[in-house]
Amino acid sequence: MLDLYLFQILNGLGLGMIYFLIAVGLTIIFGLLNFVNFAHGAFYLLGSYLCYTVVALTGNFWLALLIAPIVVGLLAWVIEKTLIQRVYHLPHTFHILITLGMALIIQELTIMTWGPVGKSVATPELLQGVVIMGDFAYPKYRLFLILFSALIGFGLWLLLERTRFGALVRAGSEDTETVSLLGTDIYRLFSLTFALGVALAAIAGVLATPLRGANPFIGVEVLGLAFVVVVIGGMGSFSGALIASLLVGLVQSLMTTLWPQGASLMIYGAMAAVILIRPYGLFGRA
Repeated sequence: MLDLYLFQILNGLGLGMIYFLIAVGLTIIFGLLNFVNFAHGAFYLLGSYLCYTVVALTGNFWLALLIAPIVVGLLAWVIEKTLIQRVYHLPHTFHILITLGMALIIQELTIMTWGPVGKSVATPELLQGVVIMGDFAYPKYRLFLILFSALIGFGLWLLLERTRFGALVRAGSEDTETVSLLGTDIYRLFSLTFALGVALAAIAGVLATPLRGANPFIGVEVLGLAFVVVVIGGMGSFSGALIASLLVGLVQSLMTTLWPQGASLMIYGAMAAVILIRPYGLFGRA
């Protein structure tokens, strides 16, 4: 029984790190751009299908892990330049309408291109099998998922905390006008930040595909979970996104063993409790 709980805890950490990659991109975009991106789950979906396509063409998962985030990030950069920059000054209602429209377009184009039936991707050969630790065995790919996502998260923290770009993003989230007056091309910063946030969602899509496959309707579920994480952790908070993601992943994984029907109930119940007690999230700014 102890092995079962340990297995589920590790699964929860893996889920949590996937949620973190999705949610931290969403929270970075909102923190700097003050823009509500309801197409975030659709970019995850696109990353997942690009992973399937690259693996189908080349048989190389590692190439897919490199190519898919770059392609999705470049697409996001173009969309931000041509469409989203025009609506920053509008109320959030318009942000929601436009990004929901983008999400529907991406979903329908995905169905037209790859069909309505989900696709599967094999675990890369290097990570097939299990790691034996005494009497406990755990899949190699899931361990890789935890470690690689943690490495990406650490690299993102270094980018935001130890580079000029990160300093500009943090300063811009506090006072965009002042950063612009100091000589920074604020719209270029917006474009790079939007592309970075979306590329992180694409990385999550690639990493999750060998486990869950590519499904044209997964974007809505992913978006919902990302917003749960952001609401619990606090909009614009890196540490909040990390801790909330791990909490949601652990709760979801453990509840599938203890009370499968209540897994979603517990997650959304926790979100409701946070909204009532601390409306701006555990680590968010008031």
